[in-house]
Amino acid sequence: MRVLIMSDMEGVSGIVTWDQVTGGKSLYEEGRKLYTEEINAAVRGAKAAGATEIVAVDCHGAGGDWTFNSFVPELLHPDCEWVAHHPWSRYTDMLESGCDACLLVGMHARNNTPDGVLCHTISTVKWHNLWFNDDLVGESGINAALCGHYGVPVALVTGDDAVIRECRETLGDGFTGVSVKKGLSRYSARQIPPVRARQMIEDGAKHALQNLHLVKPYVPAKPTHISVEISSVDKAAEFKGRSGVEFVEPLKVVSSGPDWMTAWDQIWHW
Repeated sequence: MRVLIMSDMEGVSGIVTWDQVTGGKSLYEEGRKLYTEEINAAVRGAKAAGATEIVAVDCHGAGGDWTFNSFVPELLHPDCEWVAHHPWSRYTDMLESGCDACLLVGMHARNNTPDGVLCHTISTVKWHNLWFNDDLVGESGINAALCGHYGVPVALVTGDDAVIRECRETLGDGFTGVSVKKGLSRYSARQIPPVRARQMIEDGAKHALQNLHLVKPYVPAKPTHISVEISSVDKAAEFKGRSGVEFVEPLKVVSSGPDWMTAWDQIWHW
């Protein structure tokens, strides 16, 4: 069994502030360790379920040379390989060559979710809302659609209560959800201690991969229309002149294509 792990930092147990997820800040090194150990928990669970190849992709933009490079290498489980410093939502090698399932670890809720810890969608300063056809999605939905384009289902989602709820709306009830904290606001949460949270993730990954018959790939209906609500006229200028992209409002664009990947490529470049 070949398993892909796509991960982010904001949904990790113990993390509630930007300084914990921003490279160079005083609390970042602590955040990196918490992050890496949740990856290890997912790896242990995948191995227990029979995974023979596990690749973990760091999808967290920490800033500077830390962007997509936040795992602590010497702490990583020896039975996985990892992808660092690759453009976001663009690692597809394993998906193209055959992958049985994706595990989403450390996910956060989409922008403007009242109980979503450190909630945002891609950028805290550019993107307000994002729709795939009529589905209002966050970063988990993007990751799921990328996997779904290659026929790969999301089997596990970990993070806070809000992102699990969000993924139920988009992906259905088949996946295994592991909530390691309950958001009280954007910057506070009632949390499960990391040691127990990691055991929950390990158990959840094992259960998810032993029950793949419960999940199916997330594939937005074709043709696909991707709508983006943008934060300002300055940021909107970045979308002007793109083939297949139309401004339907001063701060809203729609990218249309025969399928999700075509529409996505028109608004999300390398």
